[in-house]
Amino acid sequence: MKFTVDQGALTDGVNWVSRSLSTRPIKTELLGIVIDATGDEVILSGSDLETSSKSFFKADIAQPGKVLVPGKLLAEISRSLPNKPITITLDGSRVLVTSGSAKFTLPTLSISEYPNLPELPETTGVVASDVFATAVAQVAIAAGRDDSLPTLTGVHIEINEETVTLAATDRYRLAVREFNWQPTTPGLSTTSLLRGRTIADAAKSLTGSKNVSLSFAPATSNDRLAGFSGEGKSMTSRMLDGTFPPYRHLLPQEVTTTAIVEVAPFLDSVRRVALVTDKTVPLRLEFANNSVSLEAGAGEEAQATEAIEILLNGEAISIAFNPVFLADGLQAVGTSFVQISFTGSNKPAILMGKSERDGKVIENYRYLLMPMRYAS
Repeated sequence: MKFTVDQGALTDGVNWVSRSLSTRPIKTELLGIVIDATGDEVILSGSDLETSSKSFFKADIAQPGKVLVPGKLLAEISRSLPNKPITITLDGSRVLVTSGSAKFTLPTLSISEYPNLPELPETTGVVASDVFATAVAQVAIAAGRDDSLPTLTGVHIEINEETVTLAATDRYRLAVREFNWQPTTPGLSTTSLLRGRTIADAAKSLTGSKNVSLSFAPATSNDRLAGFSGEGKSMTSRMLDGTFPPYRHLLPQEVTTTAIVEVAPFLDSVRRVALVTDKTVPLRLEFANNSVSLEAGAGEEAQATEAIEILLNGEAISIAFNPVFLADGLQAVGTSFVQISFTGSNKPAILMGKSERDGKVIENYRYLLMPMRYAS
């Protein structure tokens, strides 16, 4: 095997595939990336048996062949090389990587022991890559990090014809985002639960493509696979077991108070005031008289207070939030202003974006935040 490829194409492909490699694999071969050079195209693939990735790029192939090399090492080498053509050659049981005067020799792993990777299911629909990346990022921040509760580490995907709804929760907050897409089959309706870290990584990495194709294996399939693909890249991932908790009833219908706040100064204030306390200690907020007062710390400890102007409609309200979760939500709305809707000081609040203070609220994204108790 021998081929030459641009450094950028190789690095991009290797970075994509190496995301699917396990740090603690059940077999040594899963530390590797398969390099398959045939015709005028090189296919790289890697897997941890839960998630599998492939990348494809054109190359000048002098001699076709297939080899398995240590994936993380190949990724580090390709990133460190200068922006010059890279030649990869199989020489016996070693792989030579050459770029200019830089030369590396890599060991090979047993390709005969490498598992067969699953095929990408048939395309279910297509969405613009920037829409998909933004939607996933807005929702994935609310996914749980505790692997002992795997259902809550997932992003729930619900497809109802031309509407896709993403949702994630760690029990303390809930993020829901809707967007439109182009399904390949009319009347399509399905659901899927995918690991939040996996879908967030895939969505972010596929923004180089104009569109992303989403693929969901039918419910009758034994594989329970979902897939994503863009230009020169594809990924499959096994769906999580378990049922995502019902969440729509949590989104309050009756609102007693709304506050419209400029995001940038509010976010700065939240971060400043929270400096005096542990990030799990409540940040107290007092909404009254077209202003919000922020307060943290108590007693003999360090304390901080600050107030900023807002537009308040309805009753005054005192409430407390986890400052990190509040800051996450303010960033996730992605707009200049945020509308915070309240139904009571001990009930969840909803954050939604507004492009302008007096403009319409953007209803396709909602970030629900549970209040915290604090000693008054």
